[in-house]
Amino acid sequence: MVSATDNPITSNESAWFVIHVFTGQEEKIKSFLEEEVKRLKLEDQVTQVMIPKEEVIEMRDGKKKTKTRVILPGYMLVEMLLNKNTEHLILNTPQVINFVGPKNRPSALGPNEVQRMLGHSQREGVAQIVEVPFREGDSVKVIDGPFKDFTGKVLEINTEKRKVKIMVSIFGRSTPIELDFLVVSTELVS
Repeated sequence: MVSATDNPITSNESAWFVIHVFTGQEEKIKSFLEEEVKRLKLEDQVTQVMIPKEEVIEMRDGKKKTKTRVILPGYMLVEMLLNKNTEHLILNTPQVINFVGPKNRPSALGPNEVQRMLGHSQREGVAQIVEVPFREGDSVKVIDGPFKDFTGKVLEINTEKRKVKIMVSIFGRSTPIELDFLVVSTELVS
């Protein structure tokens, strides 16, 4: 691992570094950094600025919505040659807190860490993560299909199949039924 404590002024090879930034400001900071790199003609020294993200399918009110979520809020990855100019640029960027490393000194990510981070955020053809607004034990209402307007408790959630098993009362008997996420809502109507 290349670290600034070993070589505080320069590094001959570009490496990935993690910077700690204000949470929720990642896109603003990325845009600012990219503009500053162009303005200062440092494209050969700062090659990439990346915010690790993933696609998430969210179930809200029986509707499926896809959104992009930041994997590590408050952190960004920067591929750069470590020298006084690039370190100064990063540390003097508004809303950047510091480098992530021992004693807040720049510490390059190892090859395995880089592959894991880049692979996680650039997956294609991999199953998307499903975010479900209910948990086991929650009361839910069926909003569509033959069991419409039935209410029950969540027994089991299967995110791979996007199904939920709930216990409802049919003719006075407790009966488990398995339904698609889309037909179940957490909003109970009294």
